[in-house]
This record gives sequence, structure tokens and C-alpha cells, in this order.
Amino acid sequence: MKISPIYNNIKLQKLKNVCDEFESEILNFYLKEALNSQNKLFPKSPGEEIYKSMYQETLSKNLSGNFGYSELLFNFLKNKV
Repeated sequence: MKISPIYNNIKLQKLKNVCDEFESEILNFYLKEALNSQNKLFPKSPGEEIYKSMYQETLSKNLSGNFGYSELLFNFLKNKV
């Protein structure tokens, strides 16, 4: 039984999305450590931690797919799917 190219492309696209999400989590970890110091962008306030985490999450999602972790993982896994 031969798998159609359309099905294969959908599968690869889903794998790419998961790899990008994984890279986003790695970047979120790095950003959490990098932005751990006092930052004038986030003054001391009751919701400071919430704003910081929202900023880090948005930034990591926007940066994912551009650092190479995602591509490296995708290239490793695409032949195994």
C-alpha cells in the first residue's frame, strides 16, 4: 500500500509544528533565565509575574523556528515517521 503524497505532506507539516513548539519551550526556558533580573520594562507590581510570563511566552513563540533546534529535530525525526 502506497501512502499518498498529500498525507505524507500533512504528516510532515504536523511534525514541523511540533518541533517548532518544542523549540518554543526551550526558548521560553532561556528567556525565563535571561529576564530573571530587575527589568524596567516590568516594574514591581502585583501582576509582575503574570506580565513577564505572558511576554516570555509570546516572544518564545514568535522566535521559534528560527534558532535551528526545530530544524535539527525535524530533520532527525522526519525519516522515522
